[in-house]
Amino acid sequence: MKLVSYDRAGARRLGAWVAGGVIDLPDAVGHPAFPTTLEALVAHSGGTTLDAARDALSDEENVRACRVPRARLLVPLLPASLRGFQAFAGRVHGTTAGSGVDVPVYYKGNHRSMLGPDEDLIRPPFTHELDYELTVACVIGRTGRDLTPADALDAIFGYTLMNDWTARDVEREELATGMGPAKSRDFATSLGPCVVTADGVDPSSLPMTARVDGQVWSEGNLRDASWTFPEMIAHVSAGEDVLPGDVYGSGTFAGGSSADLRRRIEPGRVVELEAEGIGVLRTRIRRTRTVLRSGARRAAGSTANLALLQ
Repeated sequence: MKLVSYDRAGARRLGAWVAGGVIDLPDAVGHPAFPTTLEALVAHSGGTTLDAARDALSDEENVRACRVPRARLLVPLLPASLRGFQAFAGRVHGTTAGSGVDVPVYYKGNHRSMLGPDEDLIRPPFTHELDYELTVACVIGRTGRDLTPADALDAIFGYTLMNDWTARDVEREELATGMGPAKSRDFATSLGPCVVTADGVDPSSLPMTARVDGQVWSEGNLRDASWTFPEMIAHVSAGEDVLPGDVYGSGTFAGGSSADLRRRIEPGRVVELEAEGIGVLRTRIRRTRTVLRSGARRAAGSTANLALLQ
């Protein structure tokens, strides 16, 4: 199943993507206890909940009756937490230098700064090197601790696309301090367009493409990753809980970002990430104009003295 969130009278509402349109899933199931948001569905994904959804979507008349015309898609899931891994060997933040690390490394992202499909990104005023990262992410559907990879596989609810937007100029300064990325990535992460349940995606062979203004810039396959999602989840779960709604991005392959290609993403351009079976995550970059306050000196990576005019 392809699960989405859409705007229903100003509130998040759970839907399913069927034949190019949105089906209101709670209405289709017709049970008062069925979750009305994807966050609630992920939190209660055990038992017969997903079976009830599949049964409802197998009824063609039911699907026609519950179709939502002109639905506006939202970010499919508001993550409980966000981690960005580097699952591809030898690639660390735009370089191909070997790190010598024999565990899957990650940083913790800002799970409150999410963008959905076809949602514009306003380029932050503190960067001149905005970059995309072509990433697949998994969504955790069960609580676990000290998991084996086999156990961790059962904890995966589904998969989505993730654009791990990065300010490369700020990132270089942050990494030089010995700390992980922070301001360079916390301004925005795009997810979507849907969350595909785990039975609908084969992560062992998943083609991925990034296009800018319709031109292919990046092509890769998740099969080339050195770490699988179950291995990444098992690593996180050592001594701590993984929880429903956690989102773990794979990181991208060499060539999966504009920095790898020595290219720039300028305002006005449209970035599309696509993965087989998941769909297209589209973002338009919008321009910002920055004005320094009189006498103020701009610190690198700081917005303290900036006014943002759209």
